[in-house]
Amino acid sequence: MKSKMLAMIVSAVLIVPAVAAVPAIAAIGSDAAACEIGNEPAILADISGLKDRTGRVKLELYPATDADFLKDDRDLIAQKKFFRRVWADMPASGHVEVCIKVPHPGRYALFFTHDRDGKNKFNFRVDGAGVPSNRRIGMSRPKLDAAVVDVGSGVTVTHIRAQYLRSILTGFGPLKDG
Repeated sequence: MKSKMLAMIVSAVLIVPAVAAVPAIAAIGSDAAACEIGNEPAILADISGLKDRTGRVKLELYPATDADFLKDDRDLIAQKKFFRRVWADMPASGHVEVCIKVPHPGRYALFFTHDRDGKNKFNFRVDGAGVPSNRRIGMSRPKLDAAVVDVGSGVTVTHIRAQYLRSILTGFGPLKDG
């Protein structure tokens, strides 16, 4: 009887720290609840390669057409086309996952921005950007096929590696690991 009780106590002691040590990754942004619930279409963007923890992060969701990708949101809304933007303050530490709701399953174009200077206007010298394909952006705006995400009925996870201006000659690319 004592050995069974001792085995149960030892098991409990070994299990509790393992469970407590697992960090909870919580999505950020105004749509975070959509990814936690998981019963409506949403995209959870797992962001890596950030230069620092300054400013804010932003996801923008566009119709997956060449004519609409990165088009001014006022024009898309005036044309009664879908557009969604989610901002989130940069967490001081930890994993960065941003959630954005999607109106229905389908194909969309997703664009990520790291607004490091907090001016809400893209500054190519300072700010970062990224697309789900993680193709190097270079000196031109990303192509639609680099930004496309196929979204199902639940939460679709995509990984985006942030890119920053490396030089005027080579343009945007991921930071060197190190």
